[in-house]
Amino acid sequence: MNRRFWLGFLAYLLPTFPLGYVWHLVVFKTTYEQLELFRDDVIIPFGLLSMTIQGLLFSWLFPRVTASAASPVQGAVRFFALASVLAWSFTTLPVAAKYRMASVSGFMAIETGFTLAQYAIVVPLLALAWRGAVLQPEPVRA
Repeated sequence: MNRRFWLGFLAYLLPTFPLGYVWHLVVFKTTYEQLELFRDDVIIPFGLLSMTIQGLLFSWLFPRVTASAASPVQGAVRFFALASVLAWSFTTLPVAAKYRMASVSGFMAIETGFTLAQYAIVVPLLALAWRGAVLQPEPVRA
């Protein structure tokens, strides 16, 4: 793994963990309590593990998604669209579909807001970490 990969990983993890913690457990704590969704003893290490896995995958994916973009901005917009929709599809939709909560629409709204905020912060940082990188095709091994 190269330096840019690890910088991309940190660009994902370092803002995502505090943002997730502050969003869910401080700023909108009352809102989530009213949704009757969270357990009393949130297991923070599971959230950190989830974000670690996501950070590894999104850092690996970023240069592959943006490589053919006409400009760095176009690449970042492309990645934002892909990553935010993908994340929303595996964090927001299945939770709304499976779990009891006081308001599905309220949950959808607040989690959609979180996903958009998260990727609005993370994608420019990923672009900065990967700036100027041109992926070379991997050699074919016999």
